[in-house]
Amino acid sequence: TPKGSCLESVKIAIDTGYRHIDGAFVYYNEHEVGQAIREKIAEGKIKREDIFYCGKLWNTCHPPELVRPTLEKTLNILQLDYVDLYIIELPMAFKPGDAIYPKDENGKIIYHETNLCATWEAMEACKDAGLAKSIGVSNFNRRQLEMILNKPGLKYKPVSNQVECHPYFTQPKLLEFCRQHDIVIVGYSPLGTSRDETWVNVSSPPLLKDPVLNAIGKKYNKTAAQVALRFSIQRGVVVIPKSFNPQRIRENFQIFDFSLTEQEMKEIEALNKNVRYVELLM
Repeated sequence: TPKGSCLESVKIAIDTGYRHIDGAFVYYNEHEVGQAIREKIAEGKIKREDIFYCGKLWNTCHPPELVRPTLEKTLNILQLDYVDLYIIELPMAFKPGDAIYPKDENGKIIYHETNLCATWEAMEACKDAGLAKSIGVSNFNRRQLEMILNKPGLKYKPVSNQVECHPYFTQPKLLEFCRQHDIVIVGYSPLGTSRDETWVNVSSPPLLKDPVLNAIGKKYNKTAAQVALRFSIQRGVVVIPKSFNPQRIRENFQIFDFSLTEQEMKEIEALNKNVRYVELLM
């Protein structure tokens, strides 16, 4: 993000009423997020415990001995004492080191043999040390979740699994499995995504142009984006819409003054194409 835009956006979001902030070391803007939170605390607008901050363990930091130092580095950047949630960002590891995307001479990512259960035990130790109030995962499928849930000596199970989730990719099986295990699904790209071909599958049409979402929106005097967000929260999916536009930041928050009927929920569920926008090709 351009310098300062994240700082301003987080301050606007907090003033609007947002309390859940989804961050990551690889977004390169945690220093601005931390500053925004601290400024709002200093203003008396919020207390630290009002904010729910999620940080992420990057792919180059899976070896157990790197987990705590990585989280401590994040806390140092944020200038906070703890994160509310710390998650393993992806279930595969890259070669440890300074390069965020380590590549060989042919430009191919260098992967790293990893043991997710050992990484998880190091995450549990971070919770015990009070550095993270809760721990979870991201982009995990059922098999990877089961590996942790069935781990001998499991101390804490993942509280959440952050995955792509929206009306074109509704994740019904994963949602049901997570419900059975009291794991909350946090849906990223709940409004679809940007059309950036470097990381987005643009063969799917833009979600917010969908005629069904727009027709339902018209009925409630809401935007397609507000309908998509409302759909997710009515299914029990946590949403983390991303925006740096003050008007949209406020708009995305205005979804608590209407609810979708059972029929409308079914109509939106029927839009599922089972196609990801974010294919995570690396």
